[in-house]
Amino acid sequence: MEFELYTLRNGIRIAHKRTNSPVAYCCIMVNTGTRDELEHEHGLAHFIEHVIFKGTKKRKAFHIMSRMEDVGGDLNAYTAKEETVIHTTFLKQDFTRAFELLTDIMFHSTFPEKELKREKEVIIDEINSYHDSPAELIFDDFEELIYPNHPFGRNILGTKKQIKKYNRKYITDFINRTYNTDQMVFCSIGDIPFSRVVKLAEKYFGNIAANPREYTRTPITEYTPQNKTVPKSTYQSHCIIGAPAYDLHNPKRMAMHLTNNILGGPGMNSRLNLALRERHGLAYNVESSYTPYSDTGVFTIYFGTDKADTNRAIEIIFQELNSLRNKRMGILQLSKAKKQLIGQLAIGADSAENLMISTAKSIQVYQHPDNLQNVFKQIEQITSLEIMEIANEILCENRLSTLTFR
Repeated sequence: MEFELYTLRNGIRIAHKRTNSPVAYCCIMVNTGTRDELEHEHGLAHFIEHVIFKGTKKRKAFHIMSRMEDVGGDLNAYTAKEETVIHTTFLKQDFTRAFELLTDIMFHSTFPEKELKREKEVIIDEINSYHDSPAELIFDDFEELIYPNHPFGRNILGTKKQIKKYNRKYITDFINRTYNTDQMVFCSIGDIPFSRVVKLAEKYFGNIAANPREYTRTPITEYTPQNKTVPKSTYQSHCIIGAPAYDLHNPKRMAMHLTNNILGGPGMNSRLNLALRERHGLAYNVESSYTPYSDTGVFTIYFGTDKADTNRAIEIIFQELNSLRNKRMGILQLSKAKKQLIGQLAIGADSAENLMISTAKSIQVYQHPDNLQNVFKQIEQITSLEIMEIANEILCENRLSTLTFR
């Protein structure tokens, strides 16, 4: 069964897929993330994701956290560049409990000052932990390198100085401006009739006042390639090579996903893994990623290696990129690459939680759920010439930026 859709008068969209599993899932996704922060709000979106669980008009923090745990369920959230998501997993008979709780958290949180103070220390510890992990830190620093002086380039956690100053007014000002009802999607999967989902949506969301978005996001500035080396007292060098890539609306994005998978996707037979690890033994971990956003995208190649081998590893990576730019893939090579990507997507979609969140995102971006068969069809239609064209547009050596911790 496909997802069924319904839109409330206040603009909140509802999506539900009925299954026969005893386990059910639901989430609220808001089209608001760190790129929606003003300059003096750095880290505020993530801070709100933490403290939104710390008390409502009728529940204290403990009661919020135990509400789903008491019935064996799970409650969690995350913040990204362009969305904030609260999600829960539970047995299907607890669907009303989950729905009511998400409503209470999203629309009736009170942000007690005592809880804010305590959670600031938690996030500062998170920031400290992050700085102790160069393999994670380098990704944020790289985005700052290629998107300088833009909210997109700022890291999600914020800074200790910024976090310490936030109070309830900062929070409510941000929520009132960015948590707009026409930017919210409630998505659920479970053995629940759609008519019941709609009835609950009208009951819990229907009386929420409409709050349509009135601002536009800061556009992405022109990109200038950068090369930067940062001294670090680490045993390994950590390096990222990458550049802005296609956005979510670009027709080439699916071919870019395939190109990324060929280069350094999760398979051990990706080109970069074969070149750096299997043939030369220069890296334990090498990977590439492509993340499209509403008006930009980010392509990166990451690896860690011995400091003495850094330049050689970079040289080998550029050799692989040049091969992709100048030599068309054979029919069998391309067919294998397509099957690998289709298999990965199918396995990912077999997780109901992954499917729920990706569907909510699809509705945010495209106004309708993705159809997996249509996605597979798009992948099958990609040609070797398209792969070459993308490699020449995105992966040219003089267009790529490099950030190295060594």
